[in-house]
Amino acid sequence: MELDNIPFDSVSPCEYADALPRHQFMDYAIKPLWEGIPRIAGPAFTVKCEPGDHLMLHAAIYRASPGDIIVVEADDKFAVAGGNVCAIAQARGIKGFVIDGVIRDIAETRENKFPVFARGVIPKPGAKKCISPLNEPVSCGGVVVNAGDIIVADEEGIAVIPKADALTAFDTAKKRAEKDGAMTLAQWQAEHVKKVESILTELGYTNE
Repeated sequence: MELDNIPFDSVSPCEYADALPRHQFMDYAIKPLWEGIPRIAGPAFTVKCEPGDHLMLHAAIYRASPGDIIVVEADDKFAVAGGNVCAIAQARGIKGFVIDGVIRDIAETRENKFPVFARGVIPKPGAKKCISPLNEPVSCGGVVVNAGDIIVADEEGIAVIPKADALTAFDTAKKRAEKDGAMTLAQWQAEHVKKVESILTELGYTNE
């Protein structure tokens, strides 16, 4: 099955936790930059911005394909994008940005409802002087991201699903979501208390 046809965004990053190790989830400091941001999912288009520079992100918005999520390795000293860059990316069908760094013009981006996950905002932009290859492995939020890896991001966090594992991870996460969705809270509690008490007994805990 083609990955393009898989609704990766139908499942929360919380369910992907059943399918992925901890090191495939980004640092919580990479967070939504406006309230009510929707869940996004899609293949990573990777960008490395040299310190203090943002040229390659500006190049990437014209090279990424509709449906891509642009994933950026940068620093947090200078903004790598602003309102116009985000608006152009949005108009080209790019689903959002995930940036290990900062942007500016957040009010415009929030008004346009373009999803951006980053460390924060700062008014001062970077320079446009440094070239680096696009779609090479980058480090974003402590995770190595390769071009084509599936990104699932929302207010719960950001999962990075290696492309080769994407179908298996989605199947595992979907089954977890369906199981939880089919249970009432009372049913969940009954299973939960049984499991907790079993583990406590096994570890030798006593009520004293």
